[in-house]
Amino acid sequence: MNWSFLVDDFLASLVTERGLSQQTLEAYSHDLASFVEFLEETALSSCSQVKTKDILLWLRQLKTHGLSARTVARRLAAVRGFFRFLAEEHSCESSALNVIQNPKIGLYLPDVLTIEEVTRLLEAVNGSTPLEIRDRAMLELTYACGLRVSELTNLPIANINIDIQYLKVVGKGEKERIVPVGDVAIQWLKRYLTQARPALVGIKQCQYIFTGRTGKPITRQRFWQILKGYINIAGIKSSVSPHTLRHSFATHLLEGGADLRAVQMLLGHAKITTTQIYTHLDMNHLREMHRRYHPRG
Repeated sequence: MNWSFLVDDFLASLVTERGLSQQTLEAYSHDLASFVEFLEETALSSCSQVKTKDILLWLRQLKTHGLSARTVARRLAAVRGFFRFLAEEHSCESSALNVIQNPKIGLYLPDVLTIEEVTRLLEAVNGSTPLEIRDRAMLELTYACGLRVSELTNLPIANINIDIQYLKVVGKGEKERIVPVGDVAIQWLKRYLTQARPALVGIKQCQYIFTGRTGKPITRQRFWQILKGYINIAGIKSSVSPHTLRHSFATHLLEGGADLRAVQMLLGHAKITTTQIYTHLDMNHLREMHRRYHPRG
C-alpha cells in the first residue's frame, strides 16, 4: 500500500466532494505528512496493520515534539477523516481510532486589539505614497469587513461595489457572502483605486484589488509583514496575528450591541458555535462595565 498515493487520493476527494480551498488542503496535507512518515518508519504498510497502540505511539511523539493540544487534535481529526475515506473508498477497515478520544484543548480566546489600539494602528499609515495608500486601504477594509487574510488577498476588483458600499467575499469552502463596507474604508478604497493602484499596476492586467510594486497580487505573507511593521510604528505591545483585525472586528461589534447571528453572517461562519467564542471576550467587557458603573461593583 502506497500511503502517499492514498493521501493524494483523499485530498482529491476533499476537492471534488467538499469543495475545500487550496489553503485547507495544504493544512490537511501537512497534518497527514507526519502520520505517513510515522507509518513508513514503523513499516506499517496496510490499514489492518495499524493498531491502537500505534496511534498512541504517534500521538506521544507529537507531544514529545512540543506540539500543542490544539495542533494534536487537528492532526488526529485529519487522520480520522483519512481512515474513514480508506474504509469507504478502498475497503480498508481499521478500528485503531475507535477508542481514542480527542485531547482536551480548553477554551481558545483569540487576541484582539482595543478600539484605541486599532485607531493608532490605522493612523500609523500616513498614506503619502502609493504603497502607503494601498496599506491603509487594506487595513481599513480588513477591519471594516472582518475579512480573513486570504479573503483580502484574493479579493477580485469585480467583487466590490463602491456606489452601494458592499463586497462579495468568497470564504472557506467557496461560500459567498455579502459584507457592507463603512464610509471610512470606502474613502480609502476610492483613493487607492484612483491614485495608487494605477501607479502600481501600470499597463499590466490584474483581476485582484491589492497588488505589490510589480503589479502582482499581494500575498498573505506580505500582508503579515506589512501589518507587523505598522504595529511596531504604532507602538502596540499586544499580541498580534494575521487574523487580529478580524477578531477585533467581531469583538467590537458585540461590545457595541450587535446580534450574534448578524456577526456570524458577516464573518461567514458555517456554525454559530464558532462565532460564540467572541461572546466570552464580550463577557470580559461586560464584567468590566459592571465593575466600573455599578454602585456595588
